[in-house]
Amino acid sequence: MPTRTDLPELADLLPTSDVVDVKTVSGPVTLREFVAGALGNETAVSRALFAIRVPFARLLRLDMTGMPARTRLRPEDVTFTPGEPLSFFTVERGEEEHYLLLKVVDNHLVAYLAIIVDDSGPVREFKVVTLVRYLRPVGRLYFGLIRPFHHVIVYFMCRSGVRTTHGRPAA
Repeated sequence: MPTRTDLPELADLLPTSDVVDVKTVSGPVTLREFVAGALGNETAVSRALFAIRVPFARLLRLDMTGMPARTRLRPEDVTFTPGEPLSFFTVERGEEEHYLLLKVVDNHLVAYLAIIVDDSGPVREFKVVTLVRYLRPVGRLYFGLIRPFHHVIVYFMCRSGVRTTHGRPAA
């Protein structure tokens, strides 16, 4: 998918990002439901990929070397308040039913996860945007190693985000 730069919500971050990745998915859920499903419904695949990451993270002396805590989110748990934790991210900024920007900082890179909703059509479209800025050369090496797995994890996050049961996110 070509890099999209028509993301006004992220205009301040795009010029300084070394990586911009955009995935798009459609579904009948709200932004809160999407975020809760995407960040709170871990798959066996994502847990296995994070487990494989642990020895590489230790070898590269990254700050975040362990497994993220299992988090079960409900839509009402999703916060838009800057500085608040959400899963292993920190809320950077957002607007209810428009977008949410999350951030994680390690000693090698800064990564942002943005979820932007477009409800101008008959079905809501969600853009899941990953932005990465390298802080050290090891950041480029690390992200190069995990990039194929990043695509798999984001794919499953998107699927979990739009999954519903009778109009409600799957529990």
